[in-house]
Amino acid sequence: MPEYPLKQRFVLDTSAFLTEEIRREDEDVGEAADRLLDLVAEAKLKLNISCYMPPSIHDELTTMLDDRDVPEEVYSKLNTWVIRKNPDRFEVRIPAVIVYHFIDEMSDRVNRGLRVSEKAVRKAEDSKPETLDEHDHMTQVDKVISDLREEYRGTLRQGVLDSREDFDLLILARELDAGVVTEDRGIINWADDFGLRYLRGREFPSLLEDYLAADDRMS
Repeated sequence: MPEYPLKQRFVLDTSAFLTEEIRREDEDVGEAADRLLDLVAEAKLKLNISCYMPPSIHDELTTMLDDRDVPEEVYSKLNTWVIRKNPDRFEVRIPAVIVYHFIDEMSDRVNRGLRVSEKAVRKAEDSKPETLDEHDHMTQVDKVISDLREEYRGTLRQGVLDSREDFDLLILARELDAGVVTEDRGIINWADDFGLRYLRGREFPSLLEDYLAADDRMS
């Protein structure tokens, strides 16, 4: 069997398991996650490819899997084949330019969020208190508020690093010199800034399958 001195490591995001893109026809979340974990296990045993996950991401993932009633076997495989490790937040260094970029970006997003709010206030001033539909209790003002929440959330959060879980994932990947596996656009943007390798979650199963197929041909 060939030896692999350069150990491959990946840090997995919640979205790598939940994205619909990894599901085959008629597969649900649990079946897709189970198949992915079988690939992770085989890649570990045959190729010494290791997959990691910060505990914060693990907790987030298991909570979401609980909501989808996945089989207990999925949790067992997750705990066996995906290594939980906290990032070394005290030792991993981040270039000052990355922090500078983050502050600059958030300042710009706050200003854009204010403009979204101002536009909503003006709409609310022109709105009438009547309900929009006789079967719906939502007034025009309620509709403006609903639209404001959606647009404000997209303006401030879409494509940006917005949680401790996301930050843990990036710090752990930097510590381990590992590839990041995610569907989150914000994490991908910051993986670029961190100089990290990254892979879309939808591509990860195929990558493992290709590695394993190549190993079979070489054996």
